[in-house]
Amino acid sequence: MGPKPIASPVPESWYPALSVLMVAIGLVVTASFFIYEATSSRRNRSLAKELTTGALASFFLGFGSLFLLLASGVYV
Repeated sequence: MGPKPIASPVPESWYPALSVLMVAIGLVVTASFFIYEATSSRRNRSLAKELTTGALASFFLGFGSLFLLLASGVYV
């Protein structure tokens, strides 16, 4: 009994759909961040909301890019 090969927890057939979905969500969250920054005054801005929105956009864009690379055959 040798060691088990490393397998992805996500089926490879899901990579393209996951990349499109996560990049789309990331772009929507990024757009909402920019709209929030452009429409709110400096006194009414919330640092917690800015950090949360930025972290959420970064998460979705990062994993969307990862799945896009995996779907196109670049294994990172």
